[in-house]
Amino acid sequence: MILTIFLVVLITAIILGLPVAFALLLSAMALMLTMDLFSADILAQSMINGVNSFPLLAIPFFLVAGEVMAAGGLSQRIVRMAIVMVGHRKGGLGYVAIFTAVLIAGLSGSAVADLAALVSIIYPMMKSAGYPNGRSLGLLASGGIIAPVIPPSLPLILIGVAGGISIKDLFLGGIAPGMMMGATLMITWYLLMRSEDLETLPKASVAEKLKAFREGIWALFLPIIIIGGIRFGIFTPTEAAVVAAVYAIVISVVIYRELTLKVFFNVLISAGRSTAMVMFLVGCAMVAAWLITVAQLPQQLADLLSPLIDQPRMLMLVIMIFVFAIGMVMDLAPTVLILVPLMIPIVREAGINEVYFGLMFVINTSIGLITPPVGNGLNVVCGVSRVPMSQAVRGTAPFILAYLILLGLFIAFPSLIIVPMKWFIGA
Repeated sequence: MILTIFLVVLITAIILGLPVAFALLLSAMALMLTMDLFSADILAQSMINGVNSFPLLAIPFFLVAGEVMAAGGLSQRIVRMAIVMVGHRKGGLGYVAIFTAVLIAGLSGSAVADLAALVSIIYPMMKSAGYPNGRSLGLLASGGIIAPVIPPSLPLILIGVAGGISIKDLFLGGIAPGMMMGATLMITWYLLMRSEDLETLPKASVAEKLKAFREGIWALFLPIIIIGGIRFGIFTPTEAAVVAAVYAIVISVVIYRELTLKVFFNVLISAGRSTAMVMFLVGCAMVAAWLITVAQLPQQLADLLSPLIDQPRMLMLVIMIFVFAIGMVMDLAPTVLILVPLMIPIVREAGINEVYFGLMFVINTSIGLITPPVGNGLNVVCGVSRVPMSQAVRGTAPFILAYLILLGLFIAFPSLIIVPMKWFIGA
């Protein structure tokens, strides 16, 4: 009964066009009234407690770092490095997009930021070279969603907070599946482009490669510093966010000299707005999560899924199908904040590695960003490129299929994620 009330209120509010944060708050209030627990003081205090978390401090700093990298020239130099490395191959700009997506993913941690950067920089080049519009945008959209998986990742921070999972382990565990997603895109792109007659870029000389490498090496140091520092215990993921922001500012001002005071002020405003939206969403979601726990909804869901508790792979398959269906119509962050607190007790009871579950959840919901009917990632791609949604949807289809095959392999063979994760963690 309580689960039904929660879902009906939440879904109805979203259908009526209410922002997800307010929909969560409304559904939480409905639960409080149903359980005769309503109190404005408790509601406000729960919201405050929800965002009063040290790990969440990483979000504003990583957002600042991502904005600075886009405004300070780091992203453009990453693209230039990718062009001189693989731009001369058949379908080379596609490989440039994939290399750039993986490298930038290690800098920003935001799918929206990566999608905007990839499309604004690479799409015009692909269009002028005669690449099919839909297929080009499909590749760029599919590359941009690698960002939530590779550290630093804002969704991984949210999953760590919502599910009580080590953010350090999530960060280090995300490296291998993120790389596999990039490799999957490369294979798919090769199969799609092998029969196309496309213009290729001239092969870069050794001098051009060295110049691009010298200019881009400072940007490449950032993910190395973040991952290395977390791996060897030099700093926590939250402290890594501060290091990333400071490093990006210093490189943009001192080395590249492209970050002016006016631009930096706009960067802080943009990052502040994004932080406010995320934190309000987290606060509302944490109220709902607390009430979900009080109402014992995880136990009700566990009873529903109890026949699968002793079959972890089948349980993961059912959970992933459900999450994929939700991810098609809801954005990544609210999906994480609503479903992870509900599902993590079941996952632990079934003996499924919680870091593996967290990574699978993020991969799944990231695919939802480019899947109709909502596809917020597709909206970003089409907005920046000014191309109709229908073209982008057709272009993403083969890449979504490839990702779903990869997701199926991860479900069938969890060791594909768990073994490299343990190696990176040093367990």
